[in-house]
Amino acid sequence: QVQLVESGGGLVQAGGSLRLSCAASGTFFWINVMGWYRQAPGKQRELVATINYGGTTTYADSVKGRFTISRDNAKNTVYLQMNSLKPEDAAAYFCTVKYTDGDVLYDYWGQGTQVTVSS
Repeated sequence: QVQLVESGGGLVQAGGSLRLSCAASGTFFWINVMGWYRQAPGKQRELVATINYGGTTTYADSVKGRFTISRDNAKNTVYLQMNSLKPEDAAAYFCTVKYTDGDVLYDYWGQGTQVTVSS
């Protein structure tokens, strides 16, 4: 079982910055992939960024150059630095972690943290 605690959401003006954090705790050896998804009202949940244990990252085209994902493996924490925020970035942001234990893939999601961007 894994618990994810997200923090850092809030209200920011367009052009501003926010930093999201997600700390994982529980029974696991190491986490393969950590990432962030987001979901705006009336829209499907979409990938924002992921990072694997070795530090390889992927980003949605819409956030490339503005968002940076990073992780601290010692703390089992993933971060999302969001700069130059736009109103269209407003959404609930969800942390996710994936790891394997033997042949079993585990996939956990956080409760979400709200990001609001005013124009």
